[in-house]
Amino acid sequence: MPIPTEVVGSLPRPSWLQQAFGDYDQGKITYEELQKYQDKACEDSIQLMVAAGEPVVTDGEQRASSFATYPLTDTLGGTGLAKNLVADGQYFAFFDDGHHRQLPRLTGGPFRYKTYASDYLQKSSKGVSAPMKTAVIAPSMLSLLYPLDENLPDYTREQFLSDLCDECEKDVRQAFNAGAVRVSIDFTEGRLASKNDPRNPWTGRNMLKSFVDLNNRVIDRFTPEERKNIGIHTCPGGDCDSVHSFDVPYESLLPSMFKMNVGYFLIQCASEIEKEKVYKLVGDNIRKDANGVKQVSSLMAVRKNKVIKARAKTSQVAFIGVTNPSNPTVETPEQVADALVVASKYISKDQLGATDDCGFSPFSIDSKPKHGSPDYARDIAFMKITARIKGAKIASERLGV
Repeated sequence: MPIPTEVVGSLPRPSWLQQAFGDYDQGKITYEELQKYQDKACEDSIQLMVAAGEPVVTDGEQRASSFATYPLTDTLGGTGLAKNLVADGQYFAFFDDGHHRQLPRLTGGPFRYKTYASDYLQKSSKGVSAPMKTAVIAPSMLSLLYPLDENLPDYTREQFLSDLCDECEKDVRQAFNAGAVRVSIDFTEGRLASKNDPRNPWTGRNMLKSFVDLNNRVIDRFTPEERKNIGIHTCPGGDCDSVHSFDVPYESLLPSMFKMNVGYFLIQCASEIEKEKVYKLVGDNIRKDANGVKQVSSLMAVRKNKVIKARAKTSQVAFIGVTNPSNPTVETPEQVADALVVASKYISKDQLGATDDCGFSPFSIDSKPKHGSPDYARDIAFMKITARIKGAKIASERLGV
């Protein structure tokens, strides 16, 4: 079986779509008019991803305000903010280029999503024959909506977390019910949890274990068979071609991250300085049995009335990042293949996959400054996707899988 390959989710929004988001915030266009722009961008994203050879496609998250806030608000400007929320919440992250992103603040209960990932998927998948996946936000990220050092009147933190887990479970289940064949959970806050940034108090509270435990409260509601197609994505950020936690060593994250009982992980690696060190960490910590998602030796299958022996299917699969969405230089297929071959020295070949370091544009408003424009960055993204797919094929041939 060749090395599998999977996209994280997002793509740069075309400049005309970003303009439409701004016009909607300013009341210049209606929500219905905004949706027409989103429809066009989603259709284009899917067609180009199929043309690039992506085996499981996304709509590029062109409808979402961001990877983290799609359940909460229509735009990053706050238009359509869900009830029981106000805009002045905790900072999610301060990025190395000086900009920051902020979450809303919860004012009371009960907590409910305004929008589910399946709402977008149902719109985007109409008439699409290719398999589709979607990304969802982790409960650990949304737990930061609750004030850090306060208790809300008549709505305790535990009541909120209970409601949050129910909503996150619903988000994942509805995505599968809407036709997604894979659902990956964005967990960029995992690495940031060890940042200890004095500007951002939550990053100094040693929250990683509680994040992992909270995420498992949701993940463990699914059967082992379902969890084979549920993944976790980690990266040090990828907004406006900048990062928020690249300086946090992976040793602080990976041993804990692999305790989440999912079937696969999408792991930023291409932009790491010491890649082999990361590959070894992955190989040392990835599990053969993730609470029931087990390694199965020598599977037998029937195909066209013939019994064949399939490659052993293993529990957790590590899709390592082989392209860097924040760098406009396009990796060659040979560079991708070389990275995968080296990684195979540390990660079992039946647990190895290829991905991109991050979504290509996790937030809807992103000028992609290192690229010069979001439109050019969008073109570059598809070149990188093509290189990843071709490189995974070359590596598979070189490794004999």
